[in-house]
Amino acid sequence: MKTKWLLSSSAVMMGLLGLAGTFIPEEISKILGIDSSPITLILLQIIGGLYLGFAMLNWFTRSARIGGIYNKPVVLGNLIHCIVVFFALFRQLTEQFHFIFVISTLVYFGFAVWFTLVLRSNPLRNQSNISV
Repeated sequence: MKTKWLLSSSAVMMGLLGLAGTFIPEEISKILGIDSSPITLILLQIIGGLYLGFAMLNWFTRSARIGGIYNKPVVLGNLIHCIVVFFALFRQLTEQFHFIFVISTLVYFGFAVWFTLVLRSNPLRNQSNISV
């Protein structure tokens, strides 16, 4: 299974979200319609930092062997993140239907399924010349 596409695409997505949360928290709070109090802006910047950290982790791990027991913490961290965000977005979608929630929910569901498949895969099975 090709994991370079998975980690590259998740790194780009999380990097963009992280940059937005870090550098334009006031604009994000206005778009979301929430109060732009100092605590809200700090929380958005902290979340942006978390997303940037995940983006860097995924970007620098994209060429490594992943799946099964290889780089299991990277896969599990991403999987847990995607599942938790998926359920949060799905719950919000049931309360308030908005186009951005639909797209975000589908994207995170796709990443959750993809990371689950990678977790359950054997990266050595796909190699043709394995030396034992």
